[in-house]
Amino acid sequence: MTKAILGISAFYHDSAAALLVDGNIVAAAQEERFTRKKHDSSFPTNACRYVLQEAGLNFKDLSAVAFYEKPFLKFERLLETYHAFAPSGFVSFVSAMLAWIKEKIFMRRMLRDEFAKLGEGEVPIYFPEHHLSHAASAFYPSPFEEAAILTVDGVGEWSTTTIGRGRGNNIEILKELHFPHSIGLLYSAFTFYTGFAVNSGEYKLMGLAPYGNPDSPRTSEYKKKIETELVDLREDGSVVLNMEYFDFATGLKMANEAKWQKLFGVPRRTPESQITQPYMDMALAIQQVTEESVLRLAKAARELTGCKNLVMAGGVALNCVANGKILRAEIFDGLWIQPAAGDAGGALGAAYAVWHIHYSSERKLCGCRDATSGSYLGPEFSDKEIYRTLQKFGAQARHYGDFCGLASDVARKLSEGNVVGWFQGRMEFGPRALGNRSILGDPRNPEMQKKLNLKIKYREGFRPFAPSVLEEEIAQYFELDRQSPYMLIVAPVRKDRQIPLPAGYHEKPLYERLYFLRSDLPAITHIDYSARIQSVSKDTNPRYWELIHQFKAQTGYGVIVNTSFNVRGEPIVCTPEDAHRCFMRTEMDYLVVGNYLLDKKEQPALPDTGDWRKEFKLD
Repeated sequence: MTKAILGISAFYHDSAAALLVDGNIVAAAQEERFTRKKHDSSFPTNACRYVLQEAGLNFKDLSAVAFYEKPFLKFERLLETYHAFAPSGFVSFVSAMLAWIKEKIFMRRMLRDEFAKLGEGEVPIYFPEHHLSHAASAFYPSPFEEAAILTVDGVGEWSTTTIGRGRGNNIEILKELHFPHSIGLLYSAFTFYTGFAVNSGEYKLMGLAPYGNPDSPRTSEYKKKIETELVDLREDGSVVLNMEYFDFATGLKMANEAKWQKLFGVPRRTPESQITQPYMDMALAIQQVTEESVLRLAKAARELTGCKNLVMAGGVALNCVANGKILRAEIFDGLWIQPAAGDAGGALGAAYAVWHIHYSSERKLCGCRDATSGSYLGPEFSDKEIYRTLQKFGAQARHYGDFCGLASDVARKLSEGNVVGWFQGRMEFGPRALGNRSILGDPRNPEMQKKLNLKIKYREGFRPFAPSVLEEEIAQYFELDRQSPYMLIVAPVRKDRQIPLPAGYHEKPLYERLYFLRSDLPAITHIDYSARIQSVSKDTNPRYWELIHQFKAQTGYGVIVNTSFNVRGEPIVCTPEDAHRCFMRTEMDYLVVGNYLLDKKEQPALPDTGDWRKEFKLD
């Protein structure tokens, strides 16, 4: 008898739904893509409806629903934490208690009310622990029969970091670190102090770190103060935080600003203000500490499990610079990271935990590739549906009956310096656009990074862009000897492609540094000569592969710039309508939706809704 399991993550950030049918992933998506509310934490009603529709199922057809954590354990942690830190944090305590008593302590009933909106039927609900859901999302779809499992994030119920072992259909958690001691929360505290938003700005902090001066006495001093005053970094990678400097346990902020200012000599950076060198050096210092912690955790996982392969999940697993360091340290033979490593992926992991642990179902490996189908697990749209959308907006478009002809024309437009919105097939699950909901450019163009950041994405100009490279040609451009399909590994651009930087480079203002050529692929080479690589397989995404192949045929380069199809403050586009709206409101030159090509110069203007860019504080 067929078993269908709906996995859900919700009520914190990045709510999502995933569906397994007989252990196979049918669909998965984040709620934000449907509501257009970035990091939407509400119950994923739209995502649930989508994954059920994708499988042709009604709610009553489900065998089980799996929620990604245990609410009562989290409530226990909240109570014990406030008791331990009493009487501090009373205002925060009252606010948290009201929320829990009104809603979360009655989670099962609240979920039943939400399920009633999806259809009739009484379906059993299971609650795997938060880090078990992360571990399951990393191990079960991986290509490994046996692997060490490392999960690192802010906090689940109690655990902030776990080391486990996966073998067959079994997961065993061997070691765990408990709240409030957390490398994820430490990194988020620096995200807060450098002026970025917690739970969404951590990747900005990672992107800022290379602008720090590694030879500066200030960077060394910051790193020393972090390791002596803020955190005790243990030999096994675990951390003990000095809670005198942190307010997240019972307060309403991540850090005690007065104590941090006294320690580091600079105040918290005001969001959207100028980024000066001390904050760049601070970003580099905490990145170095985080990398050291993650490296030590990986070594501890190898020693504890004896496994030759490692799988990872949790928000810190999205720190692709640290992941690259693990790879180059050669601690493990194989490394696989869940592409939806954050809380959204917990929905998938919860469903897997019920399938393999509760039902004792055997695993079926997918050969040398993983089971996530390239993470292309979201909605897709037919040419007929696309045509209706274009008609709705009176859009002028050319339809191609021959996809190779379309790819050839788009490749030529990219080589001429144009920016192209690229909307194809199923939407990606997770935070990365992997060639189906992407904005593309020419990596050889030294102006492309600036153009994409300021005129297309409307975001900070220092942010780097990722290359999509033909899988079979990675080694021609990067110091990487394996696939990186999910943009979760940072590696250096090959030395023979690098261009030396002038003396005194680190003394120049932040944005002046962007204009120095660093390689023959300047648009994707970060200032430390690194790149966040996506390898593209002809098997997994033949249309995207064909486009890059055509670009190589015309330019000699089998690599293009890939960034997510959205603007700052909005989720990645989901529908053709989302794509058209984003295209028309930015300075993109062309849009490809399925087999249709749109030229911006030929399009009727959208109705005037005011200067929508003001919300981004950009002129």
